[in-house]
Amino acid sequence: MPREPPTPPAALPTEFAETLDERTPDQLRSVARYAESLAEHKARAARLEAEPDENGETESDGDGNDERLDDRPEDVPSKATITVKEINDNRYYYWQWRDGETVTSKYKAPVDPDE
Repeated sequence: MPREPPTPPAALPTEFAETLDERTPDQLRSVARYAESLAEHKARAARLEAEPDENGETESDGDGNDERLDDRPEDVPSKATITVKEINDNRYYYWQWRDGETVTSKYKAPVDPDE
C-alpha cells in the first residue's frame, strides 16, 4: 500500500478534497457508498429519460451524453439497471431486473477494476 495519500481528481473542488481529507476511514467508506448510489440513481434517471416514449421518441439533452448501455449482454433485458453489491468487503457491478415477482441479477464487473 502506498505511503502517500492518493491524489484527488482534478475536477474535484479543493474545498471538497480538504473536507474529505479530514474524515475518518469509516466516514470515507460511507461517503463512497453514498456517492456510488447517487451516481447509479442519476445514471438510471438519465437512462429512463432517454428511453423512447409511447411515440418512439426520446428526451435528450442534445449533447450526445445520453448514457447507453451498449455493453449489455444479449441475455440481459433493456429494463435492467446496474446495481452495486458488496460481497466479502469487495464491491461489484451487477445487472439487475425484475421478472414477475423475481429479481434477477447478472455479474457485470468489479467496481474497482484493480480488485
